[in-house]
Amino acid sequence: MQVKLTVNGRAVTVDAPPNTFLVHAIREHLHLTGTHVGCDTAQCGACTVHVNGRAVKSCNVLVGQVAGADITTIEGIAQPDGTMHPMQAAFKECHGLQCGFCTPGMVMSAIDLCTHHPRSSETEIRSLLDGNLCRCTGYQNIVKAVKMGGEAMLAEPAKATVPA
Repeated sequence: MQVKLTVNGRAVTVDAPPNTFLVHAIREHLHLTGTHVGCDTAQCGACTVHVNGRAVKSCNVLVGQVAGADITTIEGIAQPDGTMHPMQAAFKECHGLQCGFCTPGMVMSAIDLCTHHPRSSETEIRSLLDGNLCRCTGYQNIVKAVKMGGEAMLAEPAKATVPA
Protein backbone atom coordinates (compact mmCIF):
# COMPACT_ATOMS: atom_id res chain seq x y z
CA MET A 1 0.00 0.00 0.00
CA GLN A 2 1.33 3.44 -0.87
CA VAL A 3 0.59 6.16 1.68
CA LYS A 4 1.33 9.81 1.00
CA LEU A 5 2.39 11.88 4.00
CA THR A 6 4.20 15.07 4.77
CA VAL A 7 7.02 14.27 7.18
CA ASN A 8 9.05 17.12 8.66
CA GLY A 9 7.78 19.42 5.92
CA ARG A 10 8.69 17.04 3.10
CA ALA A 11 6.16 15.16 0.92
CA VAL A 12 6.90 11.42 1.06
CA THR A 13 5.28 8.20 -0.03
CA VAL A 14 5.57 5.15 2.21
CA ASP A 15 5.17 1.80 0.50
CA ALA A 16 4.25 -0.55 3.33
CA PRO A 17 1.70 -3.21 4.22
CA PRO A 18 -1.54 -1.70 5.60
CA ASN A 19 -0.91 -3.19 9.06
CA THR A 20 2.40 -1.30 9.45
CA PHE A 21 2.51 0.87 12.53
CA LEU A 22 3.51 4.49 11.97
CA VAL A 23 6.61 4.11 14.16
CA HIS A 24 7.90 1.31 11.92
CA ALA A 25 7.10 3.28 8.76
CA ILE A 26 9.04 6.24 10.17
CA ARG A 27 12.04 4.18 11.27
CA GLU A 28 12.23 1.43 8.64
CA HIS A 29 10.82 3.05 5.51
CA LEU A 30 11.86 6.67 6.03
CA HIS A 31 15.04 5.89 8.04
CA LEU A 32 14.28 8.51 10.69
CA THR A 33 15.52 6.70 13.77
CA GLY A 34 15.08 9.43 16.37
CA THR A 35 11.58 8.13 17.07
CA HIS A 36 12.15 5.14 19.34
CA VAL A 37 10.29 1.86 19.72
CA GLY A 38 9.85 1.15 23.40
CA CYS A 39 6.92 -0.93 24.53
CA ASP A 40 4.89 -1.34 21.31
CA THR A 41 1.74 -0.97 23.43
CA ALA A 42 1.39 2.85 23.73
CA GLN A 43 2.45 2.77 27.37
CA CYS A 44 5.92 4.37 27.40
CA GLY A 45 5.72 7.31 24.96
CA ALA A 46 9.16 6.75 23.40
CA CYS A 47 7.51 6.72 19.96
CA THR A 48 5.67 10.05 20.30
CA VAL A 49 5.47 12.19 17.17
CA HIS A 50 3.15 15.00 16.12
CA VAL A 51 0.33 14.18 13.72
CA ASN A 52 -1.36 17.30 12.40
CA GLY A 53 0.10 19.25 15.31
CA ARG A 54 -0.91 16.88 18.14
CA ALA A 55 1.25 14.42 20.06
CA VAL A 56 0.48 10.82 19.11
CA LYS A 57 2.09 7.54 20.17
CA SER A 58 3.10 6.22 16.76
CA CYS A 59 3.25 2.57 17.88
CA ASN A 60 -0.52 2.65 18.23
CA VAL A 61 -1.44 4.09 14.82
CA LEU A 62 -1.38 2.33 11.47
CA VAL A 63 0.34 4.22 8.67
CA GLY A 64 -2.84 4.00 6.57
CA GLN A 65 -4.77 5.84 9.29
CA VAL A 66 -2.62 8.93 8.82
CA ALA A 67 -2.66 9.09 5.01
CA GLY A 68 -2.35 12.72 3.96
CA ALA A 69 -1.34 13.85 7.43
CA ASP A 70 1.46 16.19 8.46
CA ILE A 71 3.89 14.25 10.65
CA THR A 72 6.65 15.87 12.67
CA THR A 73 9.35 13.72 14.24
CA ILE A 74 12.15 14.74 16.60
CA GLU A 75 14.33 15.26 13.51
CA GLY A 76 11.94 17.96 12.27
CA ILE A 77 11.75 20.33 15.22
CA ALA A 78 15.10 22.13 14.99
CA GLN A 79 15.39 25.29 12.92
CA PRO A 80 16.71 24.88 9.35
CA ASP A 81 20.08 26.29 10.47
CA GLY A 82 20.36 23.55 13.12
CA THR A 83 19.38 25.73 16.09
CA MET A 84 17.64 23.52 18.61
CA HIS A 85 13.96 23.93 19.34
CA PRO A 86 13.55 25.76 22.69
CA MET A 87 12.34 22.54 24.31
CA GLN A 88 15.42 20.64 23.14
CA ALA A 89 17.63 23.43 24.45
CA ALA A 90 15.81 23.34 27.80
CA PHE A 91 16.26 19.57 28.12
CA LYS A 92 19.98 20.06 27.49
CA GLU A 93 20.27 23.02 29.89
CA CYS A 94 18.31 21.34 32.71
CA HIS A 95 19.92 17.92 32.24
CA GLY A 96 16.48 16.48 31.56
CA LEU A 97 17.89 13.22 30.27
CA GLN A 98 20.30 10.48 31.20
CA CYS A 99 20.38 7.52 28.84
CA GLY A 100 18.38 9.49 26.24
CA PHE A 101 16.08 6.68 25.15
CA CYS A 102 12.87 8.42 26.26
CA THR A 103 14.07 11.90 25.32
CA PRO A 104 12.71 12.22 21.75
CA GLY A 105 9.22 11.16 22.81
CA MET A 106 9.42 13.21 25.99
CA VAL A 107 10.44 16.33 24.02
CA MET A 108 7.65 15.83 21.48
CA SER A 109 5.10 15.37 24.28
CA ALA A 110 6.48 18.40 26.13
CA ILE A 111 6.11 20.60 23.05
CA ASP A 112 2.49 19.50 22.67
CA LEU A 113 1.89 20.01 26.40
CA CYS A 114 3.29 23.57 26.35
CA THR A 115 1.51 24.44 23.11
CA HIS A 116 -1.88 23.42 24.43
CA HIS A 117 -1.34 24.12 28.15
CA PRO A 118 1.02 27.11 28.42
CA ARG A 119 2.28 28.14 31.83
CA SER A 120 1.42 24.80 33.44
CA SER A 121 2.37 24.24 37.05
CA GLU A 122 4.77 21.49 38.10
CA THR A 123 1.82 19.37 39.20
CA GLU A 124 0.06 19.91 35.86
CA ILE A 125 3.23 19.06 33.92
CA ARG A 126 3.65 15.83 35.86
CA SER A 127 0.03 14.93 35.20
CA LEU A 128 0.13 15.87 31.51
CA LEU A 129 3.34 13.88 30.94
CA ASP A 130 1.72 10.78 32.40
CA GLY A 131 2.21 8.07 29.81
CA ASN A 132 5.77 9.09 29.00
CA LEU A 133 8.07 6.89 31.02
CA CYS A 134 11.67 7.55 31.99
CA ARG A 135 13.58 4.90 33.87
CA CYS A 136 16.64 7.01 34.64
CA THR A 137 15.96 10.56 35.74
CA GLY A 138 13.33 10.60 38.47
CA TYR A 139 11.58 13.30 36.38
CA GLN A 140 12.64 16.32 38.45
CA ASN A 141 14.93 17.70 35.74
CA ILE A 142 12.43 16.77 33.03
CA VAL A 143 9.78 18.87 34.77
CA LYS A 144 12.28 21.76 35.12
CA ALA A 145 13.09 21.41 31.41
CA VAL A 146 9.43 21.46 30.39
CA LYS A 147 8.83 24.60 32.46
CA MET A 148 11.91 26.30 30.99
CA GLY A 149 11.12 25.14 27.46
CA GLY A 150 7.52 26.28 27.74
CA GLU A 151 8.62 29.74 28.89
CA ALA A 152 11.08 29.94 26.00
CA MET A 153 8.36 28.86 23.55
CA LEU A 154 6.17 31.72 24.78
CA ALA A 155 9.06 34.20 24.57
CA GLU A 156 10.19 33.12 21.10
CA PRO A 157 7.11 31.86 19.23
CA ALA A 158 8.86 31.88 15.83
CA LYS A 159 11.51 29.42 17.07
CA ALA A 160 8.96 27.33 18.96
CA THR A 161 6.76 26.42 16.03
CA VAL A 162 7.02 23.07 14.35
CA PRO A 163 5.56 22.13 10.98
CA ALA A 164 1.88 21.18 11.39
